[in-house]
Amino acid sequence: MTRVDQNQRRRRGTGLIALDPAAAFPGFTLFAPLTGGGEVHLVDLAGRTAHRWRLPYRPGRHARIVRGGELAYNGVLPGQRALFPMWHKYRGGVMLRAAPDGTVLWEHRDPRQHHDAHHLEDGGVLYTGLEPLRGAAAGTVLGGVPGSEAGGTTVWADTITEVGPDGGPRWNWRAAEHLDRAEYPLHPDYAREHWPLINSVTPLADGNVLASLRSVSAVVVISRATGEILWRTPPGTVSQQHHPTELADGRLLVFDNGVFRPGHDVPYSRVIEIDRADGTVAWEYHDPARESFFAPFMGSAQRLANGNTLVTDSPAGRLFEVTADGYLCWEYVVPLFGAYAESEVRTLFPAEPNAVFRAYRYTPEELPWLAARP
Repeated sequence: MTRVDQNQRRRRGTGLIALDPAAAFPGFTLFAPLTGGGEVHLVDLAGRTAHRWRLPYRPGRHARIVRGGELAYNGVLPGQRALFPMWHKYRGGVMLRAAPDGTVLWEHRDPRQHHDAHHLEDGGVLYTGLEPLRGAAAGTVLGGVPGSEAGGTTVWADTITEVGPDGGPRWNWRAAEHLDRAEYPLHPDYAREHWPLINSVTPLADGNVLASLRSVSAVVVISRATGEILWRTPPGTVSQQHHPTELADGRLLVFDNGVFRPGHDVPYSRVIEIDRADGTVAWEYHDPARESFFAPFMGSAQRLANGNTLVTDSPAGRLFEVTADGYLCWEYVVPLFGAYAESEVRTLFPAEPNAVFRAYRYTPEELPWLAARP
């Protein structure tokens, strides 16, 4: 008797789904399966594996290519306890760079690092972390589900740290010091275990810092000089968003997840450009059937050199590329499924996912070692 595969995503088909070679941006796509145990894959437009790294830690979110073709990778530090049930889902702790053969060239550890670690071109890293707020300090954080603090007493508040190539600290920012509690309350349906849940951090061209605050639905610009908030998205513009990046014209490209989107009874995800001058949405992509593209958590978008956008529908392990007018010209579904190692995460996510946090497209020129291989 033939049994039906009960994993709906795997059952629908994996690998290359669609390709219009005349419209797609040429190159190779990089991704790290979250349950893959430490593998990073590079595939061509046909979905064929061009290269694979095997690293000693499972992904603490994602990987990307930096200077000279090195792999910047964020891994999960083994042997850590869960600060709260979701901690094992998105924590990291190991930030490293590796050669094409997987040799670790540099490593920095911080057991409280989570979500994003942006590897800088000079060899440093800008990353998100946590610090505990207890007692009266925890009580100042507004919103969330009453009584849902971690361990019943603790709100873990975000920090941002930059270290240099030697691992020494050179900049630090604390949400507890700089965020106005009334302006940045937790959504009422969120647990009070983590505030404001910074899932992305990157430097801007002017030296300030761009950050995504998921649990309060805000993208902000932080002054590197003073720590103050210089700019934020107007309330209601984004909903539980991820991965804002700065475009050449100064606009921000954002993966807008759409959870708890105000004024909408059917959730859907979209990718948008935000004009910082007035906070308006200047460009938007959503699926023609809006409800068919909805990522309740994770997600990313990368603007490519030809004006196309590479989108990561993270929970579905679905990577796709669209043109400026919304034409989908490439689609690939990650064929690698597996269970999370930690029992706390398996309880929350019992299915075997093929999820990836972010994917990136690279030209052959950005991978000089790839062409040089025999």
